[in-house]
Amino acid sequence: MGLKLHNTLWRKKEEFRPLDPNHVRMYVCGPTVYDFAHIGNARPAIVFDVLYRLLKRLYPKVTYVRNVTDIDDKINDRAAANKETIRNLTDRTLAQYREDMGQLLALPPDHEPRATEFIAEIIRIAQILIDRGHAYVAEGHVLFNVPSMPSYGRLSGRNRDEMIAGARVDVAPYKRDPADFVLWKPSRADQPGWDSPWSRGRPGWHIECSAMAMTLLGETFDIHGGGRDLVFPHHENEIAQSCCAFPSDVPMARYWMHNGMLNFGSEKMSKSLGNFRTVNELLRDAPGEALRYYMLTGHYRQPLEWTNEGLKEARAGLDRLYQALQASDASPANDVPLPVMAALEDDLNTPLAISHLHEIATGLNKAATTDEKRRLASELRASGAILGMLQDDPVAWFRWQPAGAESLGETEIAGMIQRRLLARKAKNFTEADRIRDELKAQGVVLEDTAGGTTWKRAS
Repeated sequence: MGLKLHNTLWRKKEEFRPLDPNHVRMYVCGPTVYDFAHIGNARPAIVFDVLYRLLKRLYPKVTYVRNVTDIDDKINDRAAANKETIRNLTDRTLAQYREDMGQLLALPPDHEPRATEFIAEIIRIAQILIDRGHAYVAEGHVLFNVPSMPSYGRLSGRNRDEMIAGARVDVAPYKRDPADFVLWKPSRADQPGWDSPWSRGRPGWHIECSAMAMTLLGETFDIHGGGRDLVFPHHENEIAQSCCAFPSDVPMARYWMHNGMLNFGSEKMSKSLGNFRTVNELLRDAPGEALRYYMLTGHYRQPLEWTNEGLKEARAGLDRLYQALQASDASPANDVPLPVMAALEDDLNTPLAISHLHEIATGLNKAATTDEKRRLASELRASGAILGMLQDDPVAWFRWQPAGAESLGETEIAGMIQRRLLARKAKNFTEADRIRDELKAQGVVLEDTAGGTTWKRAS
């Protein structure tokens, strides 16, 4: 059927045709590293990780860039409040972000550039924009001249009044137009800064991504992704900068993709509203794979409601899939089943793909022959792999427990199972039942099979 993706730029689903069929290039806006990532921040990391896995299966080479914003006023303020250097704060927070995304089974991108490593490129682009009449210098600032670009606003579809209101721009006497935005701004002595032709200063947020994407992927590339909240002003401004600096028929990226927001109650989850839970916090209560599964049960373009009950249901869904795999030791098939691939090629329809996984698991549970069980288990593993799931050992999955949990250790459990086995051999069924009940009370469920007794922790 071929890959189809929804392009925000044209507001419709389109057949994906890369600029170079031998090398697909994708850029995704990454974290601003001043604090723990909340679970809403993890949605684009998971969504575009699935797209990355799919593209790698469909094309011979894929380059995935996910940037790091490590120069920002929030970073400056947090470092000052913590009485630590900005570099120490950003290094520590970035390391935590990488660890948390790894726990969510997201593959590392091919490149993870930091904005502070691209200051020279930022200055170069700003100067090009000045020379072309698309930017101007005022009181040490460099500002993009929005009226100089007639097509400004086509990504978001906003009119001028909406753009001015939505940009939350500062009223400044040196601005020629209220919609003009900062490419470079001067720094105080106590703020980080770099020498430039205009002032000792630092870059605006938007131009950082233009510089990193251009340097690592070229002036034009295939896919630019991020959360829906970045459509305006961030991605709108990226298009303006890049298209005016490097004129092309392609508006920086050929396909613009945006995931819906994660909601907590009736509001978007955000740090500014205080209605969020961090990934690190959630990982203390549930396996990262369960968080990932939950995220993929909703279509990426739609809002997703985050609830404790939803997380429990996600873990139960994975329990059913791992339970089906437990009876087989088959390795993944080379080919993902066609229904799963068709779902993902239709604009990353992960809910439909997950439903197909459960259909395979149902068939596996009903399989009558060893060969059929191996085939279906292999298909289930392969289907899980392209979604970034079901690669754990089923036994390990069912024995997961939160870090620091006060529960029985595996050695102690094994000893109690052995004592129960001896009691059963001695026909002391009262003692055997007592041990089973004691284990159950501690969250350990036993299952007696022809091959012996197995156990798992209750979800």
